[in-house]
Amino acid sequence: EVQLVESGGGLVQAGGSLRLSCAASGFTFDAYTIGWFRRAPGKDREGVSCISISDGSTYYKESVKGRFTISSDNAKNTVYLQMNSLKPEDTAIYYCAAVMAVVSGILPAYEYDYWGQGTQVTVSS
Repeated sequence: EVQLVESGGGLVQAGGSLRLSCAASGFTFDAYTIGWFRRAPGKDREGVSCISISDGSTYYKESVKGRFTISSDNAKNTVYLQMNSLKPEDTAIYYCAAVMAVVSGILPAYEYDYWGQGTQVTVSS
């Protein structure tokens, strides 16, 4: 059974940091790209970052470049999203997703095969 389980969300003040984790199981981890998406209240889901596990290539939404870092621990089948200098506009439910592909950018959500349940990130001003 394929599972993606996010953790690490919470409440933080503006300027603070959080590290999200996405633990994957049930598929060949290194054949996939893992993406982080978020959905803010009243807004559409948007891609934030992704990493192709096989070659380690990473991609970021422009507004998070320099603040967020995506990484993977292949021994643990886990992808992390380190979020620094958080802003109130980063408040959203964050989801990780998996697609069996090596990508050259952030794919739209409909391209992804598997999704986690999401973790809430709230940044207070």
